[in-house]
Amino acid sequence: MADIAYVNGSFVEMNDATVSIKDRGLLFGDGVYEVAGVFEGILIDNDAHLERLKRSLQEIKLELPMNFSELAVLQRKLIHLNKIKEGTFYLHVTRGASESRDFEFPKEQQPSLVMFTQHKKIMNLATDKLKAKVLTYPDLRWKRRDIKSIALLAQVLAKEIAHQAGCNEVWMHEDGFVTEGGSSNAFIIKDDKLISRKNNETILSGITRQAVLKLIQQEDLVFEERPFTIEEAYEASEAFYTSASVFVMPVISIDKKIIGNGEPGALTLKLRNLYENFARSFINQSQR
Repeated sequence: MADIAYVNGSFVEMNDATVSIKDRGLLFGDGVYEVAGVFEGILIDNDAHLERLKRSLQEIKLELPMNFSELAVLQRKLIHLNKIKEGTFYLHVTRGASESRDFEFPKEQQPSLVMFTQHKKIMNLATDKLKAKVLTYPDLRWKRRDIKSIALLAQVLAKEIAHQAGCNEVWMHEDGFVTEGGSSNAFIIKDDKLISRKNNETILSGITRQAVLKLIQQEDLVFEERPFTIEEAYEASEAFYTSASVFVMPVISIDKKIIGNGEPGALTLKLRNLYENFARSFINQSQR
């Protein structure tokens, strides 16, 4: 059976899923999105993802074409239709189609909602899948990075350069300091301290990052919320990045410079294990 997508009120086969060529998401990148992990058919930390979606929508003056409880029902139905046991769930909301290609908001907005799923192994990865290589690259994005915009051209170009260099992720930098990954949040560990940039308009408030910060607090680990330089990252004992699709991903090299002993660090692996347990907790919640 073909994969099923949700497009503006209908569940359709992926190959038949279409939107208008005048959709403002296509024409202007005028929309926002979310990606959540799925394990055992359950969305991981979905309430937090929907809360961030709500904030992104508010920041660009856009409304969801339904209420959030109805959206959650549709999410569960799409996972069921696609028989997703493990993978990712993608959704985006745009300002919809308008009569003409004018930059100003259309007088009568008809928001468009698109959702689909992907099968992907995200839990219990083999050790050789936990050895990410990172390339640094200048951050060329707009200044409102706290909004999860679908306009991702700067990240696409940066991640492609990293891919061509044999790397798994790009860490963007500005004024000598690392901002965040192309699709992740960046952490380093020095002298048993975990370091990551403070949430503000220069980075996206990662949902996985938020959960990891709570785990760090629960474990009484030392955390410094501040920017770090590329040079600091080179000298770190451990490094990792977080996102909904990779959880906590150990970094073994940055710009071909080996981090630590070139293997996933013990503290990073501990955090990954703690996060996987956190992810499993949503299965138990769904069974109550």
